[in-house]
Amino acid sequence: MGRRHERSEARKRAIEVLYTCEMNRIAPTELLRDEQYILGAEALPEYAKMLVRGVEEHGEEIDAKLASISENWALPRMPIIDRSILRLATFEIFYMDAVPISVSINEAVELAKEFGGEDESPRFVNGVLGRIALLMREETAQKENEESPLGEGRSEEC
Repeated sequence: MGRRHERSEARKRAIEVLYTCEMNRIAPTELLRDEQYILGAEALPEYAKMLVRGVEEHGEEIDAKLASISENWALPRMPIIDRSILRLATFEIFYMDAVPISVSINEAVELAKEFGGEDESPRFVNGVLGRIALLMREETAQKENEESPLGEGRSEEC
């Protein structure tokens, strides 16, 4: 099995865990600790566990980013599966440097096609994540500007 396919499967399993947690109102780490992933499922891949833990660890920041860009859609109003997919992809975009943004978005859209309850899920997920990618680029550019030196030949004194 190729690395890409393994990661796609791990994302799928992570979404199942995140969805299950939200439906049952339990913390993802509790589910991971008790190894109650999905009835009858095989062991959860390490990449899936890492994604689930990352989404939980950075949950407040991820939700704040999603809330700031999702026009006319409050997070609680989103379908749980879409919200889970968006959280996972946002985690990858902001916290997983080794995963290209385009891969995170494409994988999320594929998950929305597979799991989304409505025909609009893939378009919705793609649109929100497009804005998340812009937000990420803006934040990265802002950090780079803040960290750059004053420039050659300039002093702080005027």
